[in-house]
This record gives sequence, structure tokens and C-alpha cells, in this order.
Amino acid sequence: MFVGTGSSNSSDEELIAQFRSSNDMAALAELFTRYSALVYGVCLKYLKDRDNAKDAVMQVFEKLNKSLKAHQIEHFKSWLYITSKNHCLMQLRAKKKIIMEEIREDFMESQLFLHQETEDLRGEDLLKLEKCIEQLKNGQKDCVQLFYIKEMCYKEIVNNTGIELNKVKSYIQNGKRNLKICMEQSE
Repeated sequence: MFVGTGSSNSSDEELIAQFRSSNDMAALAELFTRYSALVYGVCLKYLKDRDNAKDAVMQVFEKLNKSLKAHQIEHFKSWLYITSKNHCLMQLRAKKKIIMEEIREDFMESQLFLHQETEDLRGEDLLKLEKCIEQLKNGQKDCVQLFYIKEMCYKEIVNNTGIELNKVKSYIQNGKRNLKICMEQSE
């Protein structure tokens, strides 16, 4: 199904330019023909099912129409390989299902039966955590407190702080990592 080298002597860059300038679908078809075997191989490697791999090839090339116009691509073959790989990984991630097993209440320890030692350890851990939060940089500290303590979503944090969404995500991720490091060092 996915075999061919194409009939044009044009380079990938020339075909991309031709497609961008005049929306020439023949140029896009040439790229498809030229690299369909490569994309199929990548998809088959990750998806491990021929039908799913064939579907993924078509989905990748459907995206090409938009992607070629939106991105400046210097090395098309490498870019297409990575794009195909990422597409397959996203499909695999979407198909993963987390199996949840319900835990019966009689197996769970209620708060009435907590041991004194456990309560002491929790108190110590909370004190350590508070100290570690205080050591975070201001942006990280604010975002971590709003996200984990006040349970705000990213959008609410952006609205309350005026910090850009990407920075909020970065502050939370880095703050969480720094808290973990701080807690490990204090043990």
C-alpha cells in the first residue's frame, strides 16, 4: 500500500514551497508518495497493528496540509519522522486505561483509629513541608500554594496572579520538584 518513490525530481523543500505558495495538492501528494513507507514503518513500530498503522499514516498526512503552512521546516524527512512518532505516542497515551479497583471500607483505616505515631509523623511532615514551601522562589511559592493548597486550576491562577499560563505550569512543576528535594534533604 505504502510503496513509492514519487515521480518528481523536485527536492522536498521545492515541493513544500510549491505547496505553500499555490496550495498545490500535487506537491503534497508527491511528498505523501515519497514518504508514506517511512511513516507507515514508524506507525507500525509503535502501534504494532497494521490497520491502526495505516489509519495513523492517513491521519499524519491529513495534518500535513495545516502543518506545512504553519511551520518552517528545514529537514522534512526528520521532521516527518518525529511528527509520525509523536502522533503514535499520543494515540497510545489516549488508549491507556487506568484500571481502578474499589477498596472496601472495612480494609481502610478510619481517622478514629489512627495511631499516635502516625499523627506525630504527619505533624512533623507538615512542619517540614511548610518550611520547604517558604524556601521556594516567590513565583513557585505562590503558584504551588494556589494550586495544591487552595486547589485552583491553572486558569484561576493566571487570573489571580497575572502570570502567563506557561510560567504557571513551569512554576508548579519546578516548585513540586524543589519541594521533593527539600523534603528528602530534611529527612
